[in-house]
Amino acid sequence: ILIFSRYHQRVLYIDIDIHHGDGVEEAFYTTDRVMTVSFHKYGEYFPGTGDLRDIGAGKGKYYAVNYPLRDGIDDESYEAIFKPVISKVMETFQPSAVVLQCGSDSLSGDRLGCFNLTIKGHAKCVEFVKSFNLPMLMLGGGGYTIRNVARCWTYETAVALDTEIPNELPYNDYFEYFGPDFKLHISPSNMTNQNTNEYLEKIKQRLFENLRMLPHAPGVQMQPIPEDAVQEDSGDEEEEDPEKRISGR
Repeated sequence: ILIFSRYHQRVLYIDIDIHHGDGVEEAFYTTDRVMTVSFHKYGEYFPGTGDLRDIGAGKGKYYAVNYPLRDGIDDESYEAIFKPVISKVMETFQPSAVVLQCGSDSLSGDRLGCFNLTIKGHAKCVEFVKSFNLPMLMLGGGGYTIRNVARCWTYETAVALDTEIPNELPYNDYFEYFGPDFKLHISPSNMTNQNTNEYLEKIKQRLFENLRMLPHAPGVQMQPIPEDAVQEDSGDEEEEDPEKRISGR
């Protein structure tokens, strides 16, 4: 985002990881040059931030957009909120570049997650953002059922490249990990979608009210961007069972 900001006046960051995009939001909380939009599980869930009322501060007021969600959201409900919110953001903020964080822990069956998205549903977000024909940087993110992370980002890379790939997985050194069906796509579970239409519509309208507070296509001057700060993590994590569901976080 910092590098994009050297060449683009307005950069949009979109986060579809199940966790709130707290770090990026905090980094740009007081600027109108970067808008952050996060769709995430909220309430008794790490990192505990991302309330609807967290909207930015100072020059960045209304440039932080948070859509708090409940357990079990499915493809249909997610698409019904993602498209209108992103359309309104594009119309109001008019970014010239987009960073899309494609965390796959929002998929059904994730060890840490509690959403019910399929890979096709997740990838519809990529397809929709791509349709605006802006420079777009796609990033990975969370994802703790590793075989589904690989499936998801393979498919979304294909979507970004307008390339069709078969549902049958090709044989490779890791083929056994994708059993028993050895398919690219996954099915949703039977978990209950706790996001009622009434709840989703209420949140969406509140976000639209906030976005109406913004000037259309804000005129901003190009400001010096601080040097990148990179921290290296030298700690080695212990290996653990990749199939065991993690709870209590």
